[in-house]
Amino acid sequence: MVKLSVKQAEQRLIKFALTYPESTLEHPWGHDVVKVKGKMFATFGGEAGTKGEFSMSVKLPVSSEMALTLPWVEPTGYGLGKSGWVTARLKAGSDFEIETMKGWIDQSFRAVAPKSVVKRLG
Repeated sequence: MVKLSVKQAEQRLIKFALTYPESTLEHPWGHDVVKVKGKMFATFGGEAGTKGEFSMSVKLPVSSEMALTLPWVEPTGYGLGKSGWVTARLKAGSDFEIETMKGWIDQSFRAVAPKSVVKRLG
């Protein structure tokens, strides 16, 4: 685990998400959303919460049940939790599990992206 500010963690994870083929960064609802072919696979900032809180939502069809055992992970709102979406929320100064979150971004991309785009990953 690494000590990072909320902004540093967010920036690193957004930069990582944008390495995937055909990924774009958009800003609907006042926060950052990374999409592939117009479909979101990672959101950052989430609902208005405590200032300085890190929030990331991803689709985890394989590991959502495991992720939900962590005290800082909850089902994503708006009914998305029923489809395997989870939201990680961490307070400023928390230890960020960057590698775990990168794995979640990878899983979410593979779940959301068209198969032809996923094939390009090798």
